[in-house]
Amino acid sequence: MADELPVDLIERQQWLEPVESGLQRAVGGAFDSAGPAGRGIRNFLHGVWLGHPLHPVLTDIPVGAWTAAVILDLVDEREGADLAVKVGLAGAVGSAVTGLTDWQATDGSARRIGLVHGLLNTAATALFAVSLVKRNQRDRSAGRTLAAIGYAVAFASAYLGGHLVYRKQIGVNHAIGNTPPEDWTPVLDSNELPDGEPKRVDVGGTRILLVRRGSEIHAIGEVCSHLGGPLAEGELQGDVIQCPWHGSRFCVRDGSVVDGPATHPQPRFEARLNGGKIEVRSPQS
Repeated sequence: MADELPVDLIERQQWLEPVESGLQRAVGGAFDSAGPAGRGIRNFLHGVWLGHPLHPVLTDIPVGAWTAAVILDLVDEREGADLAVKVGLAGAVGSAVTGLTDWQATDGSARRIGLVHGLLNTAATALFAVSLVKRNQRDRSAGRTLAAIGYAVAFASAYLGGHLVYRKQIGVNHAIGNTPPEDWTPVLDSNELPDGEPKRVDVGGTRILLVRRGSEIHAIGEVCSHLGGPLAEGELQGDVIQCPWHGSRFCVRDGSVVDGPATHPQPRFEARLNGGKIEVRSPQS
């Protein structure tokens, strides 16, 4: 399809791989080196506290402000246009930091597209910054031209951002979509679930993670909400399971996010022992 040609071209640029992997290691290493503080900052930038990614919230600021700036330039509303450029630049900083944090937890073709998306945003920001300098120097013609070019670059970047969300499913909740059982449904013999050993069961197409802790049995969605990783293959530490793909951590008691990059919690199910069988069902309201 013609609308996929730009993305296909980007995906074929194998020479970008060293840049991607090097930058990814640098960003991850910077957070890891800061210890618990780095983990807290990373969770904040991912949007764990918000319940969904923070990055798309902040992208609205530069996109909206720069749209206003271009329109105000057309009607020669100078003060308003200059203010809109400044607001957009401030928003672009927050958007860049959160976007880089989210990008660090991607791989495959999404990582490459995300890199180009970020580079285009950086170029657009630089163009608007120089535009502001020209405006302050009273060279409004150059300022308007640079803003128009920057807006076109930002528009191209926004196209790639949309592709990442709607085609690559970056930032969406991968843990939903199946219909869990409404009634108690046997899924496993009791002796097949050792204490402290995560186990996956499939109930009508719904993948459920079971964890036994003494007399308690916990059940949450097994498909990681971040990018669909298999939680049953992750490491269990106390009541926390870590996804083997990108390191998201969830509490097995209620599915809540402990650490990102995931921002969406895991679905929680009810579980019980009945006649030597482990049974599960959807939470009852």
